Amino acid sequence: MNRNEQKILELIERDPYLSQQEMADALGISRPSLANLISGLIKQGRILGRAYVLPEENAILCIGGANVDRKFHLKAPSVHGTSNPATVTRSVGGVARNIAENLGRLGHEVQLVSVAGDDPEWRFIEEVSSPYMDTAMTKTLSEGATGSYTAVLEPDGEMTLALADMDIYTELTPSYLEHHRSKLMRAKLLAVDLNCPKETVMYLQALASSSNVPLAVIPVSAPKMDRLGDDLSGVSFLILNRDEAALGLGISIQDQADWKRSVEMLLEQGAKTAVVTGGKDGAMAGDENGVMHFRAIETQQVEDVTGAGDAFSGGLLHAHLSGYDFHQAVQMGMLNASKTLASSQTVRPELTETVLTKELEELK
Repeated sequence: MNRNEQKILELIERDPYLSQQEMADALGISRPSLANLISGLIKQGRILGRAYVLPEENAILCIGGANVDRKFHLKAPSVHGTSNPATVTRSVGGVARNIAENLGRLGHEVQLVSVAGDDPEWRFIEEVSSPYMDTAMTKTLSEGATGSYTAVLEPDGEMTLALADMDIYTELTPSYLEHHRSKLMRAKLLAVDLNCPKETVMYLQALASSSNVPLAVIPVSAPKMDRLGDDLSGVSFLILNRDEAALGLGISIQDQADWKRSVEMLLEQGAKTAVVTGGKDGAMAGDENGVMHFRAIETQQVEDVTGAGDAFSGGLLHAHLSGYDFHQAVQMGMLNASKTLASSQTVRPELTETVLTKELEELK
């Protein structure tokens, strides 16, 4: 390609609806010259048809957190107000990044859209993540620190305390995403976590609605539920736990009836599919065909709860994209979560599409 042809593709990438005259003006050439260049690009297969639609990327875009996780594993049950013996491990994390790795290991083309510091922490994340996802759409800032998450885990793997430094994600703005609008519009699926500002989530809801792109929203924690509005139009999948659902809906979830009602309320607000997980109690999930309870899949020994929710989301979304029905998709999510609970890693290293499919067959 020559320089003008490359510039044309860049213009179309930013805005597929530009007229020929607008493109000609931007390049400083005549409209007939531009038409000849576009004709050449169509013959090369770099533009599909007269609408200047770029070839389908067919990628999943995961938008949100990419952190360095530090886990302090207590050697004995925690005692407040004093020093507790522990060992510490460092790994990569972040809800969007974890889901991206799950999906990447399951064979999908995945791109991570995040914000990070231009620091050793980001380079560590990038090195570990790059085999499973494209990180080119992540913006690095010279001023600002890469997100970090620190968890204190009891000897049985349960979390007793978690600390998060996520200030950098305020830079993950609609204006930044707007630069990648055409990629977002051509995605196979958008998955966003609530590390993103509220206006960014709303931007993605509007884009998903107008472009007919599936959008999955996964909260990070109950306090961040205020980043999700009451109107859930455009949300194809909303996956959250009971604490997040209760706070977001302003209700108390005390029994099965409350739990089921929480899913019904989320569907009434516009979500096409809503899942409210309950740990050992399983999950309550529903769509236009109704709401039903799914029993938890037993885990013999819990090594670490970190990443189990992200494994559930990754498994469910993979199953949906692979053509499984709703019931099977929820089961696959629960199965991936159960296997991840038994792993010391945030994303279990043995995960592949073949492994997960075989595990689902064995479950039957």
